[in-house]
Amino acid sequence: MATAPGKSFRKGLTILELTDMFPTEESAREWFEGIIWAKGRHCPHCGSCNTVENGGRSEARPYHCKDCHQHFSVRLGTILEGSPLPFRKWVLAIYLHMTSLKGVSSMKLHRDIGVTQKTAWFMLQRIREAFKRDDDDEPPMGGPVEVDETFVGGRRRNMSNAKRKEAEGRGPVDMTAVVGAKCRTSNTVAAKVVQSTDKPTLQGFIADHAAKDAKVYTDDHGAYSGMPFDHEAVNHSAAEYVRDMAHTNGIESFWAVLKRAHKGVYHKFSVKHLQRYVTDFAGRHNVRTKDTLSQMEHIVAGMVGKRLTYKALKADNGLPSGARS
Repeated sequence: MATAPGKSFRKGLTILELTDMFPTEESAREWFEGIIWAKGRHCPHCGSCNTVENGGRSEARPYHCKDCHQHFSVRLGTILEGSPLPFRKWVLAIYLHMTSLKGVSSMKLHRDIGVTQKTAWFMLQRIREAFKRDDDDEPPMGGPVEVDETFVGGRRRNMSNAKRKEAEGRGPVDMTAVVGAKCRTSNTVAAKVVQSTDKPTLQGFIADHAAKDAKVYTDDHGAYSGMPFDHEAVNHSAAEYVRDMAHTNGIESFWAVLKRAHKGVYHKFSVKHLQRYVTDFAGRHNVRTKDTLSQMEHIVAGMVGKRLTYKALKADNGLPSGARS
């Protein structure tokens, strides 16, 4: 199907339609169960399908496994595990996050669904966790592939005079490097927080995400030279941004959305959690052509096997090995 400006071909979902779909807590729970247990209800403890309902004796764990004799709910083994929040609040949080191009802040979410700001922040981080994928499970980008790096974080002009003087001559100040790739054929994006933008790092990222026979487009950064790919670069240092099919406009548009969200919605990305935000924006970009309900279902399906506790979230720096925190 041909796309159109604003993705008007995509079927949206209004808040009124959403509330009609989920009028009760039971309807929301059944929706989660239908997605997480799409192949049939099974015990999260032992995997057995020999399960029965508890007959209403336990709202927290309404099912019983006849093999391992454990009680369970659909929350177990997902990012919802340990959450006392109603399923309807999770539905609303997922909806608000997925229908906001630049994401939703924890301050807005806490007001919209009636939870504390701390709880809203934890909910959003768990929703972002659902987008996490193992690179080995992702097919390589067939190309053409645009690759670019950017820096996210503070600015020298915002620093005090003493800090600015101390940082003179050191390049980007209080900023973290992120490298990204966008496949023009599939229109998918992959992005990763990195420790540096040297040749081994950037070319290693490309090797991990681009097919061996893919055409790769970059700017004229020296770290991209000598790649074992069919490679073409545009000379940004000479104000050359497009030459025939050679450009990085697609991945730069992705950076623009990320940075507008940084400044306009979140105001600050902690280096500690930056990879979660980068993964979130890449994940939402990759499903943006789906209908709204399909996007929400994609999130729920990605929740399985990804429990995230608050303690682990605060302890995890979310960065690749060796990156600063």
